[in-house]
Amino acid sequence: SCYKLLLSENHSVVKTSSCYDMDTKLLSLLHLPVKDPQDYYSLGDIVANGQSLDGRILNVLAAVMSVGEPKYFMTSDKRKGQRCEVKLYDETERSFPIVCWDNESIQLAQSWIPQETVIFASDVRINFDKFRNCMTATVISKTIITTNPETAEANVLFSFIKESAQSGAWHDTVKEQANNSTNLETIVDVYTVKQLKEKALQSDGKLDPLYGIIYGSISTLDIDENVSKVVRNRCSICRFIVSEMSNTCTFCSDVSPEAKSTFASFDILVDVTDHTGTIHSCYLSDCVAEETLGCTVHEFLMLEEDQKTALKWQLLLERSKIYFKVTLSPNWRTGMKVNLLSCKLADHVEASQILLGRDW
Repeated sequence: SCYKLLLSENHSVVKTSSCYDMDTKLLSLLHLPVKDPQDYYSLGDIVANGQSLDGRILNVLAAVMSVGEPKYFMTSDKRKGQRCEVKLYDETERSFPIVCWDNESIQLAQSWIPQETVIFASDVRINFDKFRNCMTATVISKTIITTNPETAEANVLFSFIKESAQSGAWHDTVKEQANNSTNLETIVDVYTVKQLKEKALQSDGKLDPLYGIIYGSISTLDIDENVSKVVRNRCSICRFIVSEMSNTCTFCSDVSPEAKSTFASFDILVDVTDHTGTIHSCYLSDCVAEETLGCTVHEFLMLEEDQKTALKWQLLLERSKIYFKVTLSPNWRTGMKVNLLSCKLADHVEASQILLGRDW
């Protein structure tokens, strides 16, 4: 557009239009990028140009591979901050990070559906991340993101992600993204079971995802009984657990039955116990379960019953360092859903120093 709208803090007023007064023809404009739809860099071009683009403001058209959890932090001057990292991909690059810092873009990102949503992000800042040795994009104050743009270029990308999903070409990448979406090094807060339960009770139903560490043990691990309670089938496209009866995914309704497939994945409920109490029905699943048990699903299914029992007792009641994520879930019988992010045998010296050094 050759027009610009200038707003003055002293002389301008902006009001949200009522849904009854809205011109419905304007709604279609929400899916049109504010920049020329052909004026964008592919992710492969950004990576190929490397540090020569450091600090540049560019437009990006890409699909969403995964959306990370919002992370909250305190700045050195005691201001609260937040960030959310989204992994993008296109025909030229399998994984490219874009970081959101403001509340509006973080909320928008939480609505995106991995491997279905396409975005046109105008005026994002490109930087070279020295720590990770890769190129990244950052949402800034002038960035405008158009979700699922209605352009010829976006339609080509839509076709690509649908074909990739049906062929399962991105399954390994999605699995890797899910496994790496939480950086354990950023989790440092140590809790007891009692403290965790109290925090959930005091939250008044408004608890943000809580990450922390418990030095405790797995007190229930029924992996040597009914295998259906240990291994479940997931859809290779969306990764949702599929019905045991039909063995088909009800979420990917637009995908032909011939293109659908499933894969076996750990899905185990365990109890976690320390000296203050027990949390029942915690999720130990997928890649985290494989790392904890020290075997893949296929290797586990090949074990004899006595071997499964021996494996169980290698972990059961052993002092472990357990990383977790807690979200409130009224439908969950404990009122909160606990996902284990890592569970490894604890260093006894480290655990003793931390537990003895705290006033529980």
